Amino acid sequence: MGARMVVVGADATGMAAASQARRLRDAGELEIVVFEMGQHSSYSACGIPYWVAGDVAEAEELIARSVAEHRARDIDLRMRTEVIEIDPAGRRVLSRDLDTGAQAWTGYDQLVLATGATPIRPPLPGIDAEGVYGVQTLDDGQALIEGLESADGRKAVVVGAGYIGVEMAEALVRRKFEVTMVTRGAEPMSTLDPDMGARVREAMEGMGIRVVRGTEVTGMRTSEDGRIRAVTTADTEYPADVVVLGIGVQPATELARRAGLPLGESGGLLTDLAQRVRGYDDIWAGGDCVEVLDLVSGTLRHIPLGTHANKHGQVIGSGVGGGYATFPGVVGTAMSKVCDLEVARTGLGEDDARRAGLQFHTVTIESTGRAGYFPGAEPMTVKMLAERRTGRLLGVQIVGYTGAAKRIDIAAVALTARMTVEQVTALDLGYAPPFSPVWDPVLVAARAAVRAVATGH
Repeated sequence: MGARMVVVGADATGMAAASQARRLRDAGELEIVVFEMGQHSSYSACGIPYWVAGDVAEAEELIARSVAEHRARDIDLRMRTEVIEIDPAGRRVLSRDLDTGAQAWTGYDQLVLATGATPIRPPLPGIDAEGVYGVQTLDDGQALIEGLESADGRKAVVVGAGYIGVEMAEALVRRKFEVTMVTRGAEPMSTLDPDMGARVREAMEGMGIRVVRGTEVTGMRTSEDGRIRAVTTADTEYPADVVVLGIGVQPATELARRAGLPLGESGGLLTDLAQRVRGYDDIWAGGDCVEVLDLVSGTLRHIPLGTHANKHGQVIGSGVGGGYATFPGVVGTAMSKVCDLEVARTGLGEDDARRAGLQFHTVTIESTGRAGYFPGAEPMTVKMLAERRTGRLLGVQIVGYTGAAKRIDIAAVALTARMTVEQVTALDLGYAPPFSPVWDPVLVAARAAVRAVATGH
């Protein structure tokens, strides 16, 4: 008999790891068993807001590879089965069939933890009321859509203003709901600096979304039948027929904690460059349940994004399958949109840089996505952070319209290469009036940053 690979979690990291290991080792050399609590595998959670909004017609369109397709490749995918205990000393896991309750131990030679993250659901009064939804899985999305269709009113409250919260607020507006967003932050999207977040808020308000800032939710008021009726704060309440929680997520590592595996400050698993859990040769982890190295600050952070979750899976699968790969870290690149407004960021914001002990200059420039004389030229704002004295690029934030968000990739590459803002000004970027001014907005920001570094202000 060959070795056995056991995977916990069948989404991005888990199935990428299983698929890559299978490419390298056939079923006679490596048995692959995957446990998944839900009903779907290999799907795009990032696409759920667009499914709710109606841009995506069916949940199946978000599934990259079905359960049947994985099984056809000799991957023993066990759905609706939860792993409830890890025994590292005995090299085995205890699973429970969620439909029958039956439990069984399964031994492993290599264990992959791809448990993801769970939505933050604070212990507020009424948080579990009917009509209050988290949005993390396809099942969550289906429940929300059904809840919107059956709601007896058209008032919705989104609690939290991160990427999911902002995207869900737009989706609810397109569903013809009257939307209020409540956030304790100064502006939406706390991964942006407040001056850039303000531009996102203005766009949301332009869509008719009421944005309540600097406000803590204290509970949910329900009717006698247990349905949500309002979101309460210290001073007032906001009527709600539907509530969507967009507060954020935390690593789903309780199973790992009980097994004594090493966790970082955020609660994410700690791994080496090959994605092995520190201190273990036979346990691997990746995706939203781990901490990653921030290449700009040099610190470990929890940055839950599908981009590096898939990369982690490839690295793990290569290692388990007998190959070799590493994951060096991230610069924290992310993007979204609010109606027609595109939003993107990479590297450090001002608070991130201060926490890392860095001194820096910031510049903000206004430009256009095309040559100013070309039809359809629209405004774009670029904010750039550069390290004091050295001029090393530390971070970029972009808010604008068509073609704005993908410009963040220029900055992501520059950050990964540890370029200075002066080096960025010399980048040979493509130019044609329909796509860019002769000086691309990123280069304009870099030139301003060079002046700031040279003059000290």
